Amino acid sequence: MSELLLPCANRSSTTIGGPSQTSLEASPCEHRQDQVTINTLPDDVLVDIFHFYVIMEHWIMRTNEWHTLVHVCQRWRHVVFASPRRLNLQLVYTGNRPMSEMLDVWPVLPVVIKCGHPFSYSWKNVAVALESVHRHRICQIHLWYIPTSERERFAAAMQKPFPELTCLRFLAEDLAVTSLPVSFLGGSAPLLRQLWLDSCSFPGISKLLLSSKQLVVLHLWNIPNSYYISPQDLVAALSVLSRLETLRLGFDPPRYPASRPRPPLTRSVLPALTFLEFHGVHEYLEDLVAQIETPLLTRLTITFLMDIDFVLPQLHRLISQVESFNSCDRAIVYTSDSDIRFDISTRNQLWEWELSLKITRTELDWQLASLAQVCSSLFPFLSTFVRLDIVDNQDPQPRWIHNMETTQWLELLAPFTAMKDLHLTQQVAPNVCQALEELAGERVTEVLPALQNIFFRDRKPFESVPKYIGGFVAARNLSGHPVAVHRWECWT
Repeated sequence: MSELLLPCANRSSTTIGGPSQTSLEASPCEHRQDQVTINTLPDDVLVDIFHFYVIMEHWIMRTNEWHTLVHVCQRWRHVVFASPRRLNLQLVYTGNRPMSEMLDVWPVLPVVIKCGHPFSYSWKNVAVALESVHRHRICQIHLWYIPTSERERFAAAMQKPFPELTCLRFLAEDLAVTSLPVSFLGGSAPLLRQLWLDSCSFPGISKLLLSSKQLVVLHLWNIPNSYYISPQDLVAALSVLSRLETLRLGFDPPRYPASRPRPPLTRSVLPALTFLEFHGVHEYLEDLVAQIETPLLTRLTITFLMDIDFVLPQLHRLISQVESFNSCDRAIVYTSDSDIRFDISTRNQLWEWELSLKITRTELDWQLASLAQVCSSLFPFLSTFVRLDIVDNQDPQPRWIHNMETTQWLELLAPFTAMKDLHLTQQVAPNVCQALEELAGERVTEVLPALQNIFFRDRKPFESVPKYIGGFVAARNLSGHPVAVHRWECWT
């Protein structure tokens, strides 16, 4: 793009890619007989080029990208300002000076407010901008790590309507809980497309969502105990969001009432939802998904918090109805000291997961048992998978390795009745194989009856059959269901 951003140059000498002598009084766009310059392009083609430039600059996190274009020459300035929607012309305000100074220089354009440094001296300027008469021009508000001393002022400043607001991101410093009044945004945001609230107590969220029918992304994270929204109230608000594509819900710390309603006879359809992420207790997720249908869902990320009993019939129903999930044939289990994660994908997209489920626990010896419960709840969905990888975090001496009972590994493996290939990394291999070694005689095909290959990834010289799996391999060969042992050469 640098070749296109020519300074105003002498008519007789300026060409793209050639030497020139420049003059700010001339057009940059004449041509010589042997070369064609950018001035020969019509305005609509220039706009397409400018659009690409603006997108690329925005992708590398630069702001006010189009300013360079309007300073090249009068023609470019005219072309840019004649296409404000195509080029998405906006004024990005970061609070480094009073907003009125910026507005006096530029034409009337939408304003984006961005402020995110916890020690910035610009917070007061941003607060003044939100309180000013110019709020009707503000189309986006991005506020990260709002200092504790400024939270109340910002919450108060945003009680009035922002009629052009399409995106709001709100996060206090140190994840301190911010209490937002019921009248936040005037209780209505009809043009809002993205809403990100982190560590916010907001009793008026249902009312706001009911007015925000253009919403595409909804991110409610670190929802505090001081504010609890029931699955029923949340679904009622979501039911009007026919354009919602991304929903992220995170509760911290978890809280859920002991009494739970029965699943409804009819469900609300979220027709555009493609990505759902949840962090909290499994009972809440069960009651949520029991009330919704998601025909276009393609990605699901779940983090379950500490529990001793996972019963997930509604989650199993949801997963079974997702067409892309049913085409998956590979599962990956990631083990570590703090959590255990379970991903599914296809062999054609090895590193792009469709479903990811994590369980966080403080009791390390319960991690595997909890995941085994979840996998059991998802059976027979997992019964068609043909490959399973069990991967450690490469810690030389992981604490969890001594807390896993062999029966827990067998419970985890039990749902994979069609699995042919088992891949194991160095730390987990002895434990998994010790569990398989306990299967003797008629029980040798009780777990993983379709298993054909075991792959070991080991930094040490590879043995043809490691000693900790020899008995199982010999027993499978005698049973007529042979298993071959291989070295796992690479992450494929």
